[in-house]
Amino acid sequence: MADTQQVDTQKADQKAERKVARLAKEISAFAKAHGGAEGQVAYIGERGARIVLVGEDGGWGDLVAPSTEIARQAVQKAGITVHESFDGEFAAKVTTGPYEWKRMAGIQVGG
Repeated sequence: MADTQQVDTQKADQKAERKVARLAKEISAFAKAHGGAEGQVAYIGERGARIVLVGEDGGWGDLVAPSTEIARQAVQKAGITVHESFDGEFAAKVTTGPYEWKRMAGIQVGG
């Protein structure tokens, strides 16, 4: 019985390592495409954690990780600066365009 638990734990650890590697690869690709990047990890409940990325050019995006721990490992592996919150100078780096403004306006007026 103990051997089965050990095998299950090893499989779970290997799966988590693969997820960290995939997320780190995506974060690194984003950073490369945007002249560098900074991020913030936010817990989003049972779904896991959201990794918000902001590029040096103002571009932004996000990824979802199955847990906060996996998200933190991924940003660390990618080597980006991580902020505790999404505010101040960090939030001011985000550039929004016509698409975002239309989406925000549509949400406001029920569209």
